[in-house]
Amino acid sequence: MGYFDSLRISASALGAQRLRLDVIANNIANAETTRTAEGGPYRRQDVVFAAQGRTDFLPMLLAARRGQLAPGSTGAGVRVAQIVADEEPGARVYDPVHPDADADGYVTMPNVNLVTEMTNMLSATRSYEANLSVVDAFQRMALRALDIGR
Repeated sequence: MGYFDSLRISASALGAQRLRLDVIANNIANAETTRTAEGGPYRRQDVVFAAQGRTDFLPMLLAARRGQLAPGSTGAGVRVAQIVADEEPGARVYDPVHPDADADGYVTMPNVNLVTEMTNMLSATRSYEANLSVVDAFQRMALRALDIGR
């Protein structure tokens, strides 16, 4: 693997997790939205990640150990493949005075579960912090290499 590959991989993960946090925040903000521009209640969204670049890690590692892999040739990392709407139906709540109530007095609520969203937020935050630690370690190593070179 090239010298900057770990930085490139962590930087791509930082961007992906930041977008995931934005989507989670949007879900929480719309947890009570019963009417959207598309019609109906808000649908929870989720981020789908995909590998970016090379995914054959073991052969790549073996080639790197033999010196057969050019620096910077991996292009590895993560990317957001898409943002998908959760198709699970929301709860139906009896509230006949609600402006979005149907003829029977029921309102279909968004399918957002705050416990799930907070758990996802914690996971995304931890992933973000872990990748930030890698970037920080890379910076310390680079500075240390410059100090050694003096």
